[in-house]
Amino acid sequence: MKIYTKTGDQGLTSLIGGTRVPKSSLRIDCYGTVDELNSYIGLLRDQDVNATRRSLLKEIQDRLFTIGASLASDPEKSKMKIPDLHDTDVTLLEEEMDRMNAQLPELRVFVLPGGHQSVSFAHVARCVCRRAERLVIHLREDSFVADLVVMYLNRLSDYLFVLSRQMAHDLGAEEVTWLPRM
Repeated sequence: MKIYTKTGDQGLTSLIGGTRVPKSSLRIDCYGTVDELNSYIGLLRDQDVNATRRSLLKEIQDRLFTIGASLASDPEKSKMKIPDLHDTDVTLLEEEMDRMNAQLPELRVFVLPGGHQSVSFAHVARCVCRRAERLVIHLREDSFVADLVVMYLNRLSDYLFVLSRQMAHDLGAEEVTWLPRM
């Protein structure tokens, strides 16, 4: 199978279901941003500090691929069976956050990205996740998007923040705090 098809050379692409849309469409931006997020999760998974979390991070990548498939489908024309999210996917993220938070010092200040390169990767992933969430919410204004997609992205961004704190803790890295000038 050839990777290149040349069908997108004029700036159009096909959704699952066959609908052709401009590559600049909001739907494409949504699943492209989810794909970007998935790449950053892969980068996090590859950090030595996350050796014990690799399985969970791989599961998150699987769920992001599910979200991407959902967003890449024409909700009105696709007859293809698309995998879906479950409430338990959101619950898993919540449970993992609770587990990590139980080990971390109470958060009393705002945290700036940084302190260690691996921690910074987590913050970049969090920001991309928030962007994906905003885009998906925008898409939902005009087209069907399952509520669980928005919930999952929202909870995932929270998870990535807590993960950044846990990674800093595990690495013995400074948690860089924001000190506003007054």
